[in-house]
Amino acid sequence: MNRKAFMKVFAVILSLTFVSNAMAQLKQFTLEDLNYGGNNYYNMSPKNQYYTWWGDELIKTDMEKCVSVNKKSGAEKTLFTLDEINEWIGSNDSVFVRHLYNATFPYADKPWVLLGNRMEMILVDWKAKKQVWHSGKTGSLAEEWCPQSKATAYVKDHQLYVGDENGVQHQITTDGSREIVYGQSVHRDEFGIYKGTFWSPSGQQLAFYRMDQSMVTDYPQVNTFTRIATLEADKYPMAGEAMHKVTVGVYDLKTNKTIYLKAGAPTDRYFTNISWSPDSRTIYIFELNRDQNDMQLVSYDAVTGEKIKTLYREQHEKYVEPQHPIVFLPWDSNKFIMQSQKDGYNHLYLFDKDGKELQQITKGEWVVLDILGFNKAKKQIIILSTECNPLQNNLFAVDVKTGKRTLLDNGKGCHANVYQADGGHSSALSASGAYIYDNYTEPTVPRNIDIIDVAKHSRKQIFSAANPWKGYDVPEYFCGTVKAADGKTDLYYRMVKPTNFDPNKKYPTVVYVYGGPHARNVEARWNWYSRGWETYMAQKGYVLFILDNRGSKDRGRDFEQATFRHLGQEEMKDQMKGVEYLKSLPFVDQDRIGVHGWSFGGFMTISLMVNYPETFKVGVAGGPVIDWTLYEVMYGERYMDTPQQNPEGYEQTNLIRRAKDLKGKLQIIQGMNDKTVVPQHCLQFIHECNIVGTQPDFYVYPGEPHNMRGHQSTHLHERITQYFEDYLK
Repeated sequence: MNRKAFMKVFAVILSLTFVSNAMAQLKQFTLEDLNYGGNNYYNMSPKNQYYTWWGDELIKTDMEKCVSVNKKSGAEKTLFTLDEINEWIGSNDSVFVRHLYNATFPYADKPWVLLGNRMEMILVDWKAKKQVWHSGKTGSLAEEWCPQSKATAYVKDHQLYVGDENGVQHQITTDGSREIVYGQSVHRDEFGIYKGTFWSPSGQQLAFYRMDQSMVTDYPQVNTFTRIATLEADKYPMAGEAMHKVTVGVYDLKTNKTIYLKAGAPTDRYFTNISWSPDSRTIYIFELNRDQNDMQLVSYDAVTGEKIKTLYREQHEKYVEPQHPIVFLPWDSNKFIMQSQKDGYNHLYLFDKDGKELQQITKGEWVVLDILGFNKAKKQIIILSTECNPLQNNLFAVDVKTGKRTLLDNGKGCHANVYQADGGHSSALSASGAYIYDNYTEPTVPRNIDIIDVAKHSRKQIFSAANPWKGYDVPEYFCGTVKAADGKTDLYYRMVKPTNFDPNKKYPTVVYVYGGPHARNVEARWNWYSRGWETYMAQKGYVLFILDNRGSKDRGRDFEQATFRHLGQEEMKDQMKGVEYLKSLPFVDQDRIGVHGWSFGGFMTISLMVNYPETFKVGVAGGPVIDWTLYEVMYGERYMDTPQQNPEGYEQTNLIRRAKDLKGKLQIIQGMNDKTVVPQHCLQFIHECNIVGTQPDFYVYPGEPHNMRGHQSTHLHERITQYFEDYLK
């Protein structure tokens, strides 16, 4: 071999050695890195920055300081530090402000910041360097402060109180108890409900929920950590059983008097999406019958409680599901916006205050996800929608008069990723609606933050998160579609291939499934919204497959309602279409397919295991619904009707009768104190397995609710992994 040929061979060997060493140097993930309960999860998540608005001024909140951000240049200027705040309020070792992440700026025209120190809320004037107001110590639940009146509503020892601006505490109720609940979320957090107090625009009246649940059966939750186990019963209204009764009260801060809205008998009715008129004289409520197929928007006099009129009525043969209160136009107090799916997709409608529908503002085969607020100068509504793509969330400005929509973001990914108690995104919008801080992600973008100028349709990037997984052995994530079992509907899936993928090998495959309403698992977020556990499993040599079947959210009314009265059945058909696709792939081992899911996904896991026992070799079902007669009233009856109305559907979906059909290896995991899917579900299934001779495995987490908390989540996912390693690998 001559010298030239030798050098060529040497170069090839050297390059192969370099590639081999580079691959060998890639780091391996652990569950401590990838699971939210892991001790390194924070470091392995895309970095974030937190912002809020002071009028139209952008403020970055941090652990140690708050800074103003120039919206054009991104330049920052410190307003105050944590040490300065604690000095100004005269804090001590036991009572002090711990961080500034939750700082808010409630008055656009005043340099005042609202903070909390575990004991009370505090307003600080950072220019005058002094505390200007504090709420007083309440030691309470469900606390809600009103910036207009500086009054605070809260619940203490089951009673509802209001602390006024001067710190005087007014006790509103006297009969509160475990069975009579005031000022808290009702109807088990369905219908968009997340709280139980609602201040009027003037701040002088407080609407609140009163829930009588004395007629609801106690479910016997047990505390096993006491010397002798003790009963800690939970009120749990099961499908077809007696449900609680809700009424709405109104407290007047000026008169110190309370009235109740005269809505008629509350038996078998739902009251939701409470809102106020701009003049604080009228309250609006969506009222829904127990069948959830007849919805009315009703107005009430806030002073007398008298019913004024029914402004709107919507009925459907399956169900109607109000999720959003009406919103008045800030430039016209005689008109409001209502959201409805009445044309098949959630859209915006303009009404006058007397209930006359003036126009449908948005229309199309896509969904309005949320109203962020209004751009008052341009008379536009700022919305988040799926118009660009069913897997995306994009920001639009909508002209109220013409309905013209203007895209405000880059048209990719999922935008306005802020986190509010109500699930909304309004905090991303400045006070006038002139600006948006847009925290967003795309399949290849961990996180960016832009400032959007609504009028100019321009964007300025102020933050971009580095890829926290650089240097790790990362699998391939991709998204595609298959046809649903109806032969026409596109369903979206995510696939994660094993690291160091070899197309000539055959791999074990795990189908991760949820499948139920109010969720979609495949979105145009970083890595196609893949869960950390999927990456962990791909690293161990598995293919992961996730499909959003009919019945999941944000694809329109008919897409979701395809599962009505027979939960799990159409969903399974769609999932099996996904399995057909998997079996067509040469690298999927058809003899090693497993399935895993939690909650509704646990129900789907066992359903698939017993209905298609020849397909699924191994399954892990967490917190599974087994028998829908044991699930709660609001959710269960919406999708299944009552057991009395739909005995065939309840029988068809009952997994107890299918225990005899279990063939593969199945592990059931349950939080022992689950108040969402009570342990009775899995215990009854296991009991039936004992009788018919099938052999599931069972693991329980004592004291844990529906989802495992903290580091126990890491333990849980290690257990799930090991089960597939033992029986599917």
